[in-house]
Amino acid sequence: MKITLTRENLLKVLQTVGGVVEKRQTMPILGNILFQVSENTLTVTASDLEIETRAQTELESADSSQFAITLPALKLINIVRSLPDGLTIVMDFEDSRCNLAAGRSRFKLSTLPAEDFPTIDLTQADLSFSLSQHQLKQLINHSSFAMAIQDVRFYLNGMLFDISNGSLRVVATDGHRLSTCSTDLAIDGLAPTQAILPRKGVLELSKLIGDDDALIEFALAKNYLTVQFEETVFTCKLVDGRFPDYRRVIPQHNDQLVTTDRELLKSLLQRASILSNDKFKGIRLMLSNNLLAVSASNSEQDESHEDMAIDYQGTEMEVGFNVSYILDVLNSMQEDTVTLLMKDANSSCLIEGKTDICQCQHVVMPMRL
Repeated sequence: MKITLTRENLLKVLQTVGGVVEKRQTMPILGNILFQVSENTLTVTASDLEIETRAQTELESADSSQFAITLPALKLINIVRSLPDGLTIVMDFEDSRCNLAAGRSRFKLSTLPAEDFPTIDLTQADLSFSLSQHQLKQLINHSSFAMAIQDVRFYLNGMLFDISNGSLRVVATDGHRLSTCSTDLAIDGLAPTQAILPRKGVLELSKLIGDDDALIEFALAKNYLTVQFEETVFTCKLVDGRFPDYRRVIPQHNDQLVTTDRELLKSLLQRASILSNDKFKGIRLMLSNNLLAVSASNSEQDESHEDMAIDYQGTEMEVGFNVSYILDVLNSMQEDTVTLLMKDANSSCLIEGKTDICQCQHVVMPMRL
């Protein structure tokens, strides 16, 4: 079996699926990428048993209408990436080997049978809807930073997709902060559904999303979420767990409003973070009439103090926060001004944001300093 295609086409599909491949895997076949030839189309698939990504590209020629084999993923990606632009690649498969020729370069790679490669059944879907790439990109970008990392509460190591009342809401929390964004769906009447996408799945999906209005198709099955792009299919096993009731976490009566310029506040907090504790990143916010003072210190006895004018007419208070959590929110926002909704020194801070297509709420819990 021999196929011919451009270096650019092969590199594009390899880079699309390559992030799924684990460098260390329990099964040798998972270190390979599945190549499937049908007529004049090449489909490449990578899987780690939890996530599967498929991408297609056109071949210049193929001497067989149906063919399937697997190739070592990282070696192949590195070879193709290192080749000069504009080359035509010829891949000749015979006797458990692949002879790859491009220009004056020649490589021989070992192969494994396609029958050993695990694939996910994509035929069962309980619910489906469409969404623009731009919508999904904004939802993920404005909330994914709040996902937990290796938390023992495994259901927090991911993102909740909550479909209800004609809208899609994504929620991420690590137990110390929570970010949620929602957008309207083009279709009504969908049954209320919740699904938790694992952290790696969210990160891989975000790499595939463009920033245009091209539609992508979502399909939810009992254990899997599938996202269909124009030439790529992303499938991920869902987390089997119950996500906390995020609605109870969002403050309802925070009536002390702090309004200021977002960039100025971000710069001030970035400076304060330099001398904050390396592990806990704690800072103090002291609020008084139209004034915000921020202080930080660490175990080496270093200290910082800075204040700025704000729009605030509430009661005086002093509250501690993890500065990284607030900076993550400010970095995700696009507005020129930001409003922090406070209540007292022992209550969470609520920051709300809005874009052209989604509405976001960010909750940051206070910390004792």
